[in-house]
Amino acid sequence: MNDSKGAQGIGRRKEAVARVRVLEGNSPIIVNGRPISEVFRGIVYQKAYQRPFEITKTLGKYTATVKIKGGGVVSQLGALAHGVARSLAKISPQYRLLLKQAGLLTRDPRVKERRKYGLAHKARAKKQSPKR
Repeated sequence: MNDSKGAQGIGRRKEAVARVRVLEGNSPIIVNGRPISEVFRGIVYQKAYQRPFEITKTLGKYTATVKIKGGGVVSQLGALAHGVARSLAKISPQYRLLLKQAGLLTRDPRVKERRKYGLAHKARAKKQSPKR
């Protein structure tokens, strides 16, 4: 699906994965079968998911349907923005250039550090020494 009507892309952040389909239209974005304003409430969240559209000056020109799994609210939002950016980049090479300069096509590699065996309960915690 790589025509002028729309495109699809996958966005990731921490454990969250967003499958995004961007289509021409002016209807609200649908996330897991609900309007995005119900899923991500608040102006800060709204600015985050609208950023790819604002950078490409396509706010109101495209809509999206999204399926998100895993992660928390903030990482789901990051995955959504990444997926929308990737989808827009497939639609037009000019969009790709703008999104790349804004850093929206780069997957954020930061994830939770794994716990090491033989230590205490957290990733970097050390066992307490009994000596004084």
